[in-house]
Amino acid sequence: MSVFNAFLGRVVVQVVNPLILLLAAGAFVVFLWGVFEFIKNAGDEAKRSEGRSAIFWGLVGLVIIFGAYGIINIALATFNIPTIHKISP
Repeated sequence: MSVFNAFLGRVVVQVVNPLILLLAAGAFVVFLWGVFEFIKNAGDEAKRSEGRSAIFWGLVGLVIIFGAYGIINIALATFNIPTIHKISP
């Protein structure tokens, strides 16, 4: 079972964590794009609405991504699966 736990820990460290980081970066870019559109088109209500929508969905994406990250870490700690700080090369 310890071999499986080590393998699962490495999968989380080398696949899941970078994927979460990439998705978080994408959601942050969407959020920033929405802020840019909201400010740039201050006079046009339709464009401001599009910017507001991008801000909203960027924040929703960030909340979902960081919530998933928290759930993964809770599951790892519950089942004593090694995380990035415990894996030796």
